[in-house]
Amino acid sequence: MIRKAAFALLLLLPACESAPVELANRQDDDKSEFPAADRPVASIVSPRWSTEEARDRLNEASTVMNKAGIARGMTVADIGAGEGYYTIRLAQRVGAKGRVLAEDIVPAVRDTLAQRVTRERLDNVSVRLGEPADPKLPAASFDRVLMVHMYHEIQSPYEFLWNLRPSLKPDGAVVVVDANRETRNHGTPPALLQCEFAAVGYVQVERQAMPSAGGYIALFRPQGPRPDPSAIVPCRAPRPNEPKATPAP
Repeated sequence: MIRKAAFALLLLLPACESAPVELANRQDDDKSEFPAADRPVASIVSPRWSTEEARDRLNEASTVMNKAGIARGMTVADIGAGEGYYTIRLAQRVGAKGRVLAEDIVPAVRDTLAQRVTRERLDNVSVRLGEPADPKLPAASFDRVLMVHMYHEIQSPYEFLWNLRPSLKPDGAVVVVDANRETRNHGTPPALLQCEFAAVGYVQVERQAMPSAGGYIALFRPQGPRPDPSAIVPCRAPRPNEPKATPAP
């Protein structure tokens, strides 16, 4: 009951109460206990991946939600929500008894999405500001956490995934949709994605090609205890002619 009450309170918080976040890269003297990503991190270039009309013509959102097993009554987090393409459609899918938490780390984008949610009277949606390395989600609250075309923009993936784990319900899953290309080119090679999730104690339970969403969809679930941050071994992105990502030496 305490967890449900905490999440209900979170849904009532107005978006403007979140504090601004610093989007600059880490400084050399940052003493983070988590390893840095051993691959380029893409810059945030736009709050949209494509037009909503074009995406709907390909039936993108419905296909992703079906493959992710998102159903009425679920509680879902939309991380890197941008202008809200998935947020709006998730709200319709989960229904009045479900909940959607839409989050972005750019204050202006968050505010624009909050205005859209208010304008469209989506009472089952909360919009809030996250942090680059910590989504700060309530514990044991989410059936699914979606990250669509944004994983390659996460500056500290191991810290982010470590902080994300407690937010999932016992049968919850993280759903990643991304393009199969180098992170510098706004995608994530599937082998690298699987390696980085595994380093933080997630197991990949499914991956399928997803042409309608510009790449693939992958589902991950936590397995076992979270590793100590100092024990996390970062993955090395595949080099030319290498078949897959491997833990960095």
